Amino acid sequence: MDSAFLKCFPNASSLLIGGNLLRSKYSTKNIYFTNSYASKVSEHRRKTQQYNFWRVQQPTLNHYYKCIEGGSTNKECNKKYVVKATPRPSSNFEPHAFDPKNIFDSVKYFLTAFYKLSIPQAIFTRTLSTISASLLAVEKLSDISPLFFIGVLQAMILFLFVDIYVTSVNQLFDIEIDKINKPYLPLASGEISFTTGVIVAASCLTLSLCFGWIIGSWPLIWGLLFCLFLWTAYSINVPMLRWKKDPLLAAMCMFVTWAFIFPISFFFHMQTFVFKKPAIFPRSLIFNIVFVSIFFVGMALCKDIPDIEGDKTFGIYSLPARIGPKRVFWICVSLFEMAFGVALLVGATSSSSLWIKIVTGLGHSVLASLLWYKAKSVDLRCNDSIASFYLFIWKLLSVEYFFIPLIR
Repeated sequence: MDSAFLKCFPNASSLLIGGNLLRSKYSTKNIYFTNSYASKVSEHRRKTQQYNFWRVQQPTLNHYYKCIEGGSTNKECNKKYVVKATPRPSSNFEPHAFDPKNIFDSVKYFLTAFYKLSIPQAIFTRTLSTISASLLAVEKLSDISPLFFIGVLQAMILFLFVDIYVTSVNQLFDIEIDKINKPYLPLASGEISFTTGVIVAASCLTLSLCFGWIIGSWPLIWGLLFCLFLWTAYSINVPMLRWKKDPLLAAMCMFVTWAFIFPISFFFHMQTFVFKKPAIFPRSLIFNIVFVSIFFVGMALCKDIPDIEGDKTFGIYSLPARIGPKRVFWICVSLFEMAFGVALLVGATSSSSLWIKIVTGLGHSVLASLLWYKAKSVDLRCNDSIASFYLFIWKLLSVEYFFIPLIR
């Protein structure tokens, strides 16, 4: 017991020597005293080491203990325990893994990447299209009731899942292309893994189908099924599909979705399912379809202009890749201006009141002028400039959705 105590606590050697001198006279008593003291010091030392171990842990460093051995005059092992802090990875328990702040940062990081995955400008514009088409079913102010808002909310939530599914599937099959064309997208940049992207797409697909069945509105269900079919066929790389490779089929997907599926589904959902009124096809809905048809043909062509390099690399020959970006760009601008011209004509001949004719006429004139001014400043050699113009077009369409319900 004495030798073991001495090896672990060499500074206590004098104390043991003193115990040996007294042993001849008080042998039993002093052995008890020495052993008792040794056990107390050993217990104190153990508690001190445990306390210091937990005290020095830091969230960004891994710690370990190193025994430094050195010889003494008595040829005993002089052991000192020194705390070493290193930034290298360790498989040991790391307290920062359970730090609420780190968990919050991880959640925030994922939500930011998920926000970019969903293409927010498209979701925002589609939400406005939902509200705009729903307002076409309103015939008097009393129709704007809690029932109306519930119907709009049903359509918005259902097609929110559809929007996220569509963008997720498109990016999942375009990762290598997007690394060239759009490296900032979360799947192309690695912010979201491929597995996570698959989970997001599958979850949104399941939720959209379940939610559509729960609502029970056949206009929404048919619109949901058509959207899922068209955009799955547009994106997935299987025989007979991958419609984005064909310029005509790619334009058709955007054209049919925005010009027909969205306005018709939302209008008849409100007209027949929410208000329980007979199905009609009003002049305002026809105008909505005509305007958006022209506008989205231009949108479908314009979105391919900055993607020429990546598309050619992977064998996708869009119209800009075939006839050149400049010609396609000015075809798009002409289509946009034509859509605003149709809006001016329909607004001027509508049955709306005079002040509504003035507001819609001036509004469409301003939008057409802004479009022309912006188009003249676009540098077709710079993808950032083209992307900025494309985003500007989405903003113009968002404003137009405020004017559409006014024209009757």
